[in-house]
Amino acid sequence: MPSEESQRLDKWLWAARFYKTRGLAVEAISGGKVHLNKNRVKPSRTIKPDDVLSISKPPYEHIITILGLSKQRRPAPEAQQLYVESEASIEKRKKLHEEIKSQPLGFRYDKGRPNKRDRRHIIKFTRKS
Repeated sequence: MPSEESQRLDKWLWAARFYKTRGLAVEAISGGKVHLNKNRVKPSRTIKPDDVLSISKPPYEHIITILGLSKQRRPAPEAQQLYVESEASIEKRKKLHEEIKSQPLGFRYDKGRPNKRDRRHIIKFTRKS
């Protein structure tokens, strides 16, 4: 795994597989969804090992510490070795996942187009208005 002293934040997020493209990473950073050491940053900001990133991908938030840098996008198992997520962050995400999972799905029953009876009611209602 190649390692340098520093690397652009958007390139690292792409290489660590947090975002599918660098463009999406730039959009997230510019939108304030990524913070470096609790500060809002720009995509061109250089990062180095031991920096702390806070990545918000609603409804979840990842708080990670950078362990290594990589110029290339590597397979997922290798990409996961570039960072370590804090225990508190993992617990918070698991708890939120269980909470979301336990909520009932918002299901809206739609009958489709109105039948003859419904059309009569609609016509009757619109003529009176």
